[in-house]
Amino acid sequence: MTATTADVWLPYPAEEIDGLPEGLNYLFWDGEPDYPGDPADCAYYVVPYLKGSEIAVRPLASMSAVQVVQTLSAGIDHVEPGLALLHSGVRLCNAKGVHEASTAELTLALILASLRGLPGFVHGQDKEEWRSGFYPALADKSVLIVGYGSIGSAIEDRLAPFECARVARVARSARTTARGPVQTLDDLPALLPEADVVILSTPLNPSTQGLVGADFLAAMPDGALLVNVARGPVVDTKALLTELESGRLRAALDVTDPEPLPAGHPLWHAPNVLITPHVGGSTSAFEPRAKRLLAAQLTRFAAGEPVRNVVTTTG
Repeated sequence: MTATTADVWLPYPAEEIDGLPEGLNYLFWDGEPDYPGDPADCAYYVVPYLKGSEIAVRPLASMSAVQVVQTLSAGIDHVEPGLALLHSGVRLCNAKGVHEASTAELTLALILASLRGLPGFVHGQDKEEWRSGFYPALADKSVLIVGYGSIGSAIEDRLAPFECARVARVARSARTTARGPVQTLDDLPALLPEADVVILSTPLNPSTQGLVGADFLAAMPDGALLVNVARGPVVDTKALLTELESGRLRAALDVTDPEPLPAGHPLWHAPNVLITPHVGGSTSAFEPRAKRLLAAQLTRFAAGEPVRNVVTTTG
């Protein structure tokens, strides 16, 4: 099978995506029970967005000719359970460039809403109560970004106007950026006690699952704010609940563990927590960027050029 005769499974009808190359056979599949064609003929599989791991991996075992698996999310953890079903040499690509703006926007919204007490004002409005007073500002705060990839960098871009006292950066590998040094996870014990706001934007993998446990949280100073726009399992929910219920820390969470957060879970009503339902990337900015990514990737694929955003290749 050559790229010019290959089936491409898309979660959008092909006619809704400008710039798709000719010569590919585009099939629409967004997770429905019936497949749009024989999975064995699919060479380029775009995973349905926000449909969960079960749907994402369902066709993989039958995709004997697939060359590229493309997610529309920054994270790939929902696809990773199915990678062992694939033959060697399959490239797994993520959606770098699609979610940075939206996720960074929400991160700043969560920080500002939490620090400035907006949830309390909303409750006060419901009760017709005028809740004046002094509240923390983001200005003069020390911020720590844990997970300094493209999203972490976009978050710092948006922090720049807020006059933070300091922004520290942590990633898997140390490096130097135009904004300053990026340190490693091993440096966290020294960085956490100085951080007024800790932002989690790291991928979920074995090194980050449960990263934010009792010791991590205990190292944060009293009154610090934890913001999670990464994945729920990066945080030990039980350990976080202990800190929230004691009143020592605050949290703003776009992701939780478990997720969706079930009715009756104590995290819903824990003090000093603001929860949004995993909507970091779910904005009007998503679809045009996702479609531009697909058009660019498939143009390269059809031309026999290397695709971008390759996270791993099966072996």
